[in-house]
Amino acid sequence: MSEHVSKAVEGETVPDGGVEPARARQLWHLLEPLHAVLYYAPEAFEEAAALGFGIAERWPSYFPFRAAPLGAVGSERVASAFYSFNPRMVAEHIDSAWKVSAPEEVLKARLRAIDRAYRSIPNVRVDSPELAEAAALARRAAEAVNTAGRPLAAANAELPWPEAPHLQLWHAATILREHRGDGHLAALLVAGLDPVESLVSFAAIGAASVERFESRGWSPEEWAAARERLTARGLVHEDGTATEAGRDLRRAVEEHTDQLAVAPWQSLGLPAVNRLTELLGDYWVAVLSSGLLPSESTLGIGKV
Repeated sequence: MSEHVSKAVEGETVPDGGVEPARARQLWHLLEPLHAVLYYAPEAFEEAAALGFGIAERWPSYFPFRAAPLGAVGSERVASAFYSFNPRMVAEHIDSAWKVSAPEEVLKARLRAIDRAYRSIPNVRVDSPELAEAAALARRAAEAVNTAGRPLAAANAELPWPEAPHLQLWHAATILREHRGDGHLAALLVAGLDPVESLVSFAAIGAASVERFESRGWSPEEWAAARERLTARGLVHEDGTATEAGRDLRRAVEEHTDQLAVAPWQSLGLPAVNRLTELLGDYWVAVLSSGLLPSESTLGIGKV
């Protein structure tokens, strides 16, 4: 297990044997790379290309891969669920996606992609008893999620569970990250941050570079207008950095997100959460060491 992970476990005190919201963030940090392999692995691009999607960049496969559990829905519903993407960008890829391949075929392709990708990553050891144990624990947490008001979590939770343990681990990671993501959108709405403002305010606290957030498709004019709105609210300085009030608001958003994400882990219980954390450490290291994932993302993992 990595030093980072073990310190987080050893240094935490949890009252009354419960699982605190901060552990939901830690488990997200550990599970997110296991999910995100789908959007970067060469095997995923190969499967997407076989369906007929473009692979010159990742977006033509990202949108159908992530949206397929929703069914053949239009871009407005996908933009609503994905939130931070410019609706024009969503429409560019979703309006034609289901003409290229039906959602049920995309769902099969993404499982094939993960199967192949996990098998290609050194030290993942898909047939190990440790991975099977981690998959079983993660599945218990995923099956405990309350999907009310969480469209992406509900759509993934409704899918049948794969048989192989490594695919169960990925499926559980996907349900849990979408459950957290749906809750995060609720926290942003409570904070009064619209899609582009959510990115501008996140960039303002240094979660990622402005250039990285440009991948969400907002024009310089839209970005500047959002910054002006946040400046008027006293949340962002004119140079784009966060004011103290802006930092406080983003801190509140992240804390609210953790609170909304902790229930499945509380259902699992602290001993099982500690065991899963221990088991996931090696796979977290293996995926990050593979070089598949970018060094900087718009999720702010490790920075907020």
